[in-house]
Amino acid sequence: MSNKKALVSVTNDLYTDQRVHKVCMFLHENGFEVKLIGRHRKNSPEMDHRPYQWRRLNVLFDKGPLFYAFYNIFLFFYLLIQKKDVLVSNDLDTLLPNYLVSKFCRKKLVYDSHELFTEVPELVSRPKVQRVWLKIEEAIFPKLKNVITVNESIAQIYREKYQVDVKVVRNIASKRNVIPLKTKMDLGIPENKFIVLLQGAWINMDRGGEELLDAFKLLNDKFFLVIAGGGDVIDLLKERTQEYQLMDKVKFFPKMPYDELCQITIQADLGVSFDKNTNMNYQFSLPNKLFDYIHSSVPVLVSDLVEIKRVVQQYQVGEIIEEVNPEKIAEAIQKIASDPIQYQKMKSNTQRASEELNWENETKVLEEIYL
Repeated sequence: MSNKKALVSVTNDLYTDQRVHKVCMFLHENGFEVKLIGRHRKNSPEMDHRPYQWRRLNVLFDKGPLFYAFYNIFLFFYLLIQKKDVLVSNDLDTLLPNYLVSKFCRKKLVYDSHELFTEVPELVSRPKVQRVWLKIEEAIFPKLKNVITVNESIAQIYREKYQVDVKVVRNIASKRNVIPLKTKMDLGIPENKFIVLLQGAWINMDRGGEELLDAFKLLNDKFFLVIAGGGDVIDLLKERTQEYQLMDKVKFFPKMPYDELCQITIQADLGVSFDKNTNMNYQFSLPNKLFDYIHSSVPVLVSDLVEIKRVVQQYQVGEIIEEVNPEKIAEAIQKIASDPIQYQKMKSNTQRASEELNWENETKVLEEIYL
């Protein structure tokens, strides 16, 4: 067993980042002394118990260029003074301080890229800011030795652009049997309706939430929509729910710890993921909610994106819509609900898929890098 110290850094508040938590648990279980470093926000929930150390840094600014500038400076000095053997940078917004400290202290650096960071909509719409992050990436990425990302499409883009060996560790749920500890009644979900679930920590623009809600204007009272998570369109979705008078057909849950979210997921009849092909980052997305649905034996309805489509078709766990609009969504939901034989086949296939699609299989790549 190792006694090495691993410093793992992110820019979020640590609370709902399951991928990073799973990596920290892998390191902890393999003998590393782990410290996870993020930031404290005004509305950050209290942290749950974890078997590794964590620290939230206080930064004067909550968002924008000043936040990133100050956070990177704080993170640099914090990493510099800590004892460490391995530095783990999650995403481009923590890479610069980690890279500099790894060079100054001659320590191993692992870069875990969760997305095509420079192609997120927030940067694509602000080309000047995008160029700053792109320059940082172009300056550092070709020099990296240990790089991980979340799917093969993104890995291939980075390989071709920077001639670096990028390995793939998908953000898949751990192998587990989710046991329902709460009933639908406990959760305030109707027991006699077909439950459609959209979950995610970041339910943002261009992820199909608006179209899904509009689809429920076209569906009868047999169907009920649950939206669980946060994001920049949640307030808009709540306003439209009131405007459309859908309060009896839609229920919202806030962001919550993963175990609590699983209690909602397992009660669903259909899980949905409607990222649109509006930017490269969404085009190649492989959201972890897809695997959460599968591990909860919930068939899926998804948009026609390459990585998601590959999983759904390979394991036959759901249906794919070619276009994200209310009419297509409503039609597909009705079709799935009206064919119980096909539905049961998809549900059975989720159980087979979960035997292969689990975090335990993904960690074989982590073993090559860390152990």
